[in-house]
Amino acid sequence: MSATARGDEQEWWRHAVIYEIALISFQDSNGDGKGDLPGLISRLDYLKWLGVDAVWLTPIYKSPFRDLGYDISDYCCVDSIFGSLQDFDELVSKLHKSGIRLILDLVPNHTANDHPWFVESSASRDNPKADWYIWADAAENGGPPNNWRSRFGGTAWEWCEARRQYYYHSFLFEQPDLNWRNPQVRAAIADVMRFWLDRGVDGFRLDASAVLIKDDLLRDNPPDPQAGEDKPPPQRYTPVFTDDRPEAMHCIELIRRVIDEYHGRLLCGEVQGKTDRIGHFYGNDKPRLHLPLNFALLDSAWDAISLQANIDAYLSAIPAGAWPVWVIGGHDKQRIASKIGQDPARVLAMLLLTLKGTPFFYMGDELGQERVHIPSDRVQDPFEKLVKGYDLCRDPQGRRYAGTAATRAASRPASRGCRSTKDASEMSNTRRERIARSCGFIAGCLRSDASMIASGKASIGRSARATMSFPTRGCSAKPRSSSP
Repeated sequence: MSATARGDEQEWWRHAVIYEIALISFQDSNGDGKGDLPGLISRLDYLKWLGVDAVWLTPIYKSPFRDLGYDISDYCCVDSIFGSLQDFDELVSKLHKSGIRLILDLVPNHTANDHPWFVESSASRDNPKADWYIWADAAENGGPPNNWRSRFGGTAWEWCEARRQYYYHSFLFEQPDLNWRNPQVRAAIADVMRFWLDRGVDGFRLDASAVLIKDDLLRDNPPDPQAGEDKPPPQRYTPVFTDDRPEAMHCIELIRRVIDEYHGRLLCGEVQGKTDRIGHFYGNDKPRLHLPLNFALLDSAWDAISLQANIDAYLSAIPAGAWPVWVIGGHDKQRIASKIGQDPARVLAMLLLTLKGTPFFYMGDELGQERVHIPSDRVQDPFEKLVKGYDLCRDPQGRRYAGTAATRAASRPASRGCRSTKDASEMSNTRRERIARSCGFIAGCLRSDASMIASGKASIGRSARATMSFPTRGCSAKPRSSSP
């Protein structure tokens, strides 16, 4: 498909709706119970009807799948459970013909421990890839070099007998961290990016971007004095020497430099820290992420005052001229409809498409999908297996996404009661109607009759931003059923 037909715009993401898909839970085409690329291709009509402008896929690379594919054995290979590179090329072609762009997850912080890079690195201290991962000698007592903790519990250091050293892993011990201080590692990840960009990928979502660099002196993280027993053990330390290091920003700048070799490609990413830290992920004298993902709406309490405060704090935290981002779901987050209820979730979808900025939905959000119960013997998420009792399990929001529900949703007429009020100068009527369809599941709640929504207004953001109607109670309309 030609760039002109796709909309040859350098900053297309400013008026796009982006839809995250965990492919393994989306649509199965061969009866093995796992979603795949041919299954996604079979649902393109639904995505077109929905009105999304870009699809973001969680990792599809070769993997042992200990952590939803974020443990990668080969960056340049599609895992066989999803299909083949030929299937991938077909998906890119058909998405582009449909006017939809494709974003892949990029996981530059760590690999799987069966990746050839790590197999070679762990074999000895003097091989060509010996310094591709973070290695350290044991402490004087023979134990780990310091007190750094894995996100999945316990020490973040694993012993390697062949090298008589420890290696560092931010996540599972089967996910060793790459050494981003090594220029060969940076060059290898850049080559991975070019491999997919040359195949037509429109950008990347950068995973774990804030932890790419760790303290080179290996200093202990201090205990968090405010963390009580209700905090998961890995979160009872303040990660000043492992997270959000200044050098990590330089790594993001290098990744952005590769993105900028290609016209109109997007770099969005997972960031670390509170709202007041999000601004520096956009960049200073050098650009970093186009869109640092912002979960202020998802994490906010559900009342007008809290929402107003969180929205204003976020808009005040990003640099002048930076483009805002709003996310209400994701593979790492609990379903918003389960958190606040069906009717409020519909209003939140309207708010998402009303605020200036780029909205991100997670598959099923448009249907008001809620968390599902996972029996303890069926849990797959390592968070729940290794850090039990803190409600960290991500399986309930990443489980099977019913294609029959998608088919029924696609057969319904688009909503006429929902309209985006993003900058009119940037959006045609057709664009507005497409975005309206992307929140089509709120149609039952939004009526042309204003009496359906409680009166009341809440000022959103700074004085320069518009004031919008905001309901103080749920809508009376019943949610649409998404069951077959």
